[in-house]
Amino acid sequence: MASGKALPRPELRLRYEEGFVQALAEMATTRRQTNVLQHIVGYLRPHLDEASRRELHSLLEDYRHGLVPLIVPLTLIRHYVRRFEIPYLCGQVYLEPHPKELMLRNHV
Repeated sequence: MASGKALPRPELRLRYEEGFVQALAEMATTRRQTNVLQHIVGYLRPHLDEASRRELHSLLEDYRHGLVPLIVPLTLIRHYVRRFEIPYLCGQVYLEPHPKELMLRNHV
Protein backbone atom coordinates (compact mmCIF):
# COMPACT_ATOMS: atom_id res chain seq x y z
CA MET A 1 0.00 0.00 0.00
CA ALA A 2 2.23 2.75 -1.23
CA SER A 3 -0.59 5.29 -0.98
CA GLY A 4 -1.46 4.38 2.61
CA LYS A 5 -0.60 7.75 4.11
CA ALA A 6 -2.92 9.52 1.66
CA LEU A 7 -5.97 7.45 2.62
CA PRO A 8 -8.28 8.06 5.56
CA ARG A 9 -7.63 5.51 8.30
CA PRO A 10 -10.98 3.67 7.97
CA GLU A 11 -10.47 3.19 4.22
CA LEU A 12 -6.87 2.08 4.72
CA ARG A 13 -7.99 -0.44 7.33
CA LEU A 14 -10.72 -1.78 5.06
CA ARG A 15 -8.30 -2.20 2.13
CA TYR A 16 -5.75 -3.88 4.37
CA GLU A 17 -8.33 -6.30 5.78
CA GLU A 18 -9.61 -7.17 2.31
CA GLY A 19 -6.09 -7.81 1.04
CA PHE A 20 -5.24 -9.87 4.10
CA VAL A 21 -8.33 -12.05 3.71
CA GLN A 22 -7.58 -12.54 0.00
CA ALA A 23 -4.02 -13.61 0.84
CA LEU A 24 -5.28 -16.12 3.40
CA ALA A 25 -7.73 -17.54 0.85
CA GLU A 26 -4.85 -18.63 -1.39
CA MET A 27 -4.08 -22.32 -0.94
CA ALA A 28 -0.54 -23.23 0.01
CA THR A 29 0.47 -25.70 -2.69
CA THR A 30 3.63 -27.73 -3.06
CA ARG A 31 4.60 -25.53 -5.98
CA ARG A 32 4.22 -22.33 -3.94
CA GLN A 33 6.02 -23.81 -0.95
CA THR A 34 8.89 -24.90 -3.21
CA ASN A 35 9.10 -21.39 -4.63
CA VAL A 36 9.36 -19.89 -1.14
CA LEU A 37 12.02 -22.43 -0.17
CA GLN A 38 14.05 -21.64 -3.29
CA HIS A 39 14.01 -17.94 -2.45
CA ILE A 40 15.23 -18.73 1.05
CA VAL A 41 17.99 -20.93 -0.34
CA GLY A 42 19.19 -17.93 -2.33
CA TYR A 43 20.14 -16.28 0.97
CA LEU A 44 21.97 -19.43 2.08
CA ARG A 45 23.91 -19.99 -1.14
CA PRO A 46 26.95 -17.81 -0.28
CA HIS A 47 27.38 -19.68 3.00
CA LEU A 48 27.15 -23.26 1.72
CA ASP A 49 29.78 -25.44 0.12
CA GLU A 50 28.98 -27.38 -3.06
CA ALA A 51 28.05 -30.61 -1.26
CA SER A 52 25.64 -28.80 1.08
CA ARG A 53 24.03 -26.96 -1.84
CA ARG A 54 23.54 -30.26 -3.69
CA GLU A 55 22.02 -31.90 -0.60
CA LEU A 56 19.62 -29.01 -0.08
CA HIS A 57 18.67 -28.90 -3.76
CA SER A 58 18.05 -32.65 -3.68
CA LEU A 59 15.75 -32.29 -0.66
CA LEU A 60 13.81 -29.53 -2.40
CA GLU A 61 13.34 -31.74 -5.44
CA ASP A 62 12.28 -34.67 -3.24
CA TYR A 63 9.71 -32.41 -1.56
CA ARG A 64 8.52 -31.04 -4.89
CA HIS A 65 7.93 -34.59 -6.13
CA GLY A 66 6.12 -35.62 -2.94
CA LEU A 67 8.85 -37.96 -1.71
CA VAL A 68 9.43 -36.17 1.61
CA PRO A 69 7.21 -33.89 3.71
CA LEU A 70 7.76 -30.13 3.89
CA ILE A 71 9.27 -30.42 7.35
CA VAL A 72 12.36 -32.16 5.93
CA PRO A 73 13.76 -29.29 3.82
CA LEU A 74 12.46 -26.77 6.37
CA THR A 75 14.43 -28.42 9.17
CA LEU A 76 17.68 -28.32 7.21
CA ILE A 77 17.08 -24.72 6.15
CA ARG A 78 16.34 -23.72 9.76
CA HIS A 79 19.60 -25.40 10.80
CA TYR A 80 21.58 -23.36 8.27
CA VAL A 81 19.82 -20.13 9.21
CA ARG A 82 20.75 -20.67 12.87
CA ARG A 83 24.27 -21.80 12.02
CA PHE A 84 25.09 -18.85 9.77
CA GLU A 85 22.91 -16.31 11.63
CA ILE A 86 21.48 -14.78 8.47
CA PRO A 87 19.75 -11.62 9.74
CA TYR A 88 17.00 -11.44 7.11
CA LEU A 89 15.96 -15.05 7.74
CA CYS A 90 16.32 -15.15 11.53
CA GLY A 91 12.90 -14.88 13.08
CA GLN A 92 10.95 -15.18 9.82
CA VAL A 93 7.50 -16.47 10.72
CA TYR A 94 7.63 -18.94 7.83
CA LEU A 95 10.63 -20.65 9.44
CA GLU A 96 9.61 -20.10 13.09
CA PRO A 97 5.81 -20.12 13.25
CA HIS A 98 4.01 -19.43 16.49
CA PRO A 99 2.51 -21.49 18.00
CA LYS A 100 4.92 -24.35 17.32
CA GLU A 101 2.04 -26.58 16.21
CA LEU A 102 1.92 -24.57 12.97
CA MET A 103 5.25 -26.16 12.06
CA LEU A 104 3.33 -29.38 11.34
CA ARG A 105 2.68 -28.44 7.72
CA ASN A 106 3.59 -31.86 6.36
CA HIS A 107 0.48 -32.15 4.21
CA VAL A 108 1.45 -29.18 2.03
